[in-house]
Amino acid sequence: MSTLLEVSGVSVTFDGFRAINNLSIQIAEPELRAVIGPNGAGKTTFMDIVTGKTRPDEGRVIFGEKSVSLLGMTESQIAQAGVGRKFQKPTVFEAQTVHENIVMALRNKRGPLDVLFGGKATNREARVREISDEIGLTDALDQQSGALSHGQKQWLEIGMLLAQDPRLLLVDEPAAGMTPAEREHTTDLLVRAAKTRAVVVVEHDMEFVRRLNCKVTVLHEGSVLAEGSLDHVTKNKDVVDVYLGR
Repeated sequence: MSTLLEVSGVSVTFDGFRAINNLSIQIAEPELRAVIGPNGAGKTTFMDIVTGKTRPDEGRVIFGEKSVSLLGMTESQIAQAGVGRKFQKPTVFEAQTVHENIVMALRNKRGPLDVLFGGKATNREARVREISDEIGLTDALDQQSGALSHGQKQWLEIGMLLAQDPRLLLVDEPAAGMTPAEREHTTDLLVRAAKTRAVVVVEHDMEFVRRLNCKVTVLHEGSVLAEGSLDHVTKNKDVVDVYLGR
């Protein structure tokens, strides 16, 4: 496993409030990582920095084996470099079918080979089927996306990101508002996706994090408080104080 993302010494201040404070995190490829922490710990700002939405005041954000700096890139350049992000609220095209949503995501993929093969409908259909199988929505391909359950919309959005073949997938609170069965399916989906890429899950729900069974990074006041297995970090006195002291 090689390091895919290296965030080092990153700080950012908003109106005098230091949201990220000398933050350093390394993510390998492939890897599944959970990022947890109390409200205001810097979890969303961390994702904003990696995706180019927020510019840090100092530090480095390096991506890929060529050690490219993400800090000089726009949000769309970062997405094209292979960073995908899923926000908490699903954003799918509700008037379109599941099939159409996935095809649109495939069309938006713009690697050198995609332009060449974009016209081959058979290749595209095979890929749509592959993605719909992976997210568990093959039976719903012809259904309008607006008619899907909350959990199914989340899976479709993850599928649309997978269609763009990101090397790093940032997922914000995927389990929120899901039924127990949907959460189980989401766990399986993320664990499978992380076999071939880096998947970082920002989550509040400890039970969900436990089921992911991966390395956990605890953020507090914009920096890393602890890192390791969930059992390891939840035994850490500082982590207990931060979580139970709220």
